[in-house]
Amino acid sequence: MKPVIALVGRPNVGKSTLFNRLTKSRDAIVADFAGLTRDRHYGNGRLGKHEYIVIDTGGFEPDASSGIYREMAKQTQQAVAEADVVVFVVDVRAGVSAQDYDIANYLRRLGKPCVLVGNKAEGMQDSALLAEFYELGLGEVHPVSAAHGQGIRSLVEMALEPLALPEEDAAGEAEKNVIRLAVAGRPNVGKSTLINTWLGEERLVAFDMPGTTRDAISVPFERHGQKFELIDTAGLRRKGKVFEAIEKFSVVKTLQAIESANVVLLLLDATQGVTDQDAHIAGYILESGRAVVIAVNKWDAVDDYGRQQLERSIESRLSFLKFASLHFISAKKRQGIGPLWASIVQAYKAAVCKMPTPVLTRLLLESVQFQSPQRSGMFRPKLRYAHQGGMNPPVIVIHGNSLEHVTDAYKRFLEGRFRKEFDLVGTPLRIEMKTSKNPYADKNDS
Repeated sequence: MKPVIALVGRPNVGKSTLFNRLTKSRDAIVADFAGLTRDRHYGNGRLGKHEYIVIDTGGFEPDASSGIYREMAKQTQQAVAEADVVVFVVDVRAGVSAQDYDIANYLRRLGKPCVLVGNKAEGMQDSALLAEFYELGLGEVHPVSAAHGQGIRSLVEMALEPLALPEEDAAGEAEKNVIRLAVAGRPNVGKSTLINTWLGEERLVAFDMPGTTRDAISVPFERHGQKFELIDTAGLRRKGKVFEAIEKFSVVKTLQAIESANVVLLLLDATQGVTDQDAHIAGYILESGRAVVIAVNKWDAVDDYGRQQLERSIESRLSFLKFASLHFISAKKRQGIGPLWASIVQAYKAAVCKMPTPVLTRLLLESVQFQSPQRSGMFRPKLRYAHQGGMNPPVIVIHGNSLEHVTDAYKRFLEGRFRKEFDLVGTPLRIEMKTSKNPYADKNDS
């Protein structure tokens, strides 16, 4: 799973600016006054081959007793609880404050890995002002400038160092024959009931109340010699519907479970149809590149007219998952759950499918001969050869000239041909275009 880094500090020390720098985004609002960030904010970052999740928090007052500051303190405490490492941000130019001492005392009591970061330190790497921060008792202070991007890479390396990421990667490689299956969906659609039905025992708490499952629960399972790791996730609601702090803690675990899975089973509720939140979860699964199988639970609870309406709704609202297998089941009555396994294994095999370069290139040239890409002005894209660029999800890299003019419609045409050739059912397929550089472009006429 991706490691989680929480940014903590008093108001207006530059946590949101640092968040934007670590995630290479502008997702966090930044302004020159205190108290702008109040809720927790999640983002994804990457250093080399290592990916991580960053949590931006509001100004932290550990001893706040009332009002909005108490609620902000609860949010920060939850972020620290779910983080693997805490980055404590202080303002070098403002110096140590009483609030910094309170935060440092709180972090020391937790005993969690902590990196002390002195922000706004541009041109002050050797300044004597850094020395006073050693009084916080959190070790060496690491000077950075979030606004100018100075010291950011070494900060991330320092934060990830105690997490032993290479060992985790090696452990994951050792269990590459185990299919990690995450069951995702809105609250109360029957995720825990379905897993209990598969296992034949009440392994997970199943109750007729939304939000019963709080964490991502992992259960080993074997069927016909194939090992699985079943992951029951907490139901994902719309952001505005998440009120309890403990439920907000569940969200990051669910998103981590989806990203670390090989296959995601998207569970829908036949009695409620396809909602906006179902489409939102499906979009996140697609964005993560996970293989997916769609199952409609409580199918026995709707009449023929309701079933027809539901099928049309799935076809229109989840059209971007048309590559996924669709099943209609009843977890409670054990109806239709057997065929799910064949689709899950098929989706996994498609996600890790190996596509030889000669076969891809032959298929590409045949496709171009059957239908050439559309001309754009004076240029017609020339597609020369293709090779595989990755798995889970499969990535096909196409090389040629003027490929920036290839239309989305033509990419979908190529995707259909590749899917049919390699039987890529249940997995997203990404096609990347790489235009060859003109070797004479930079040479001056002589």
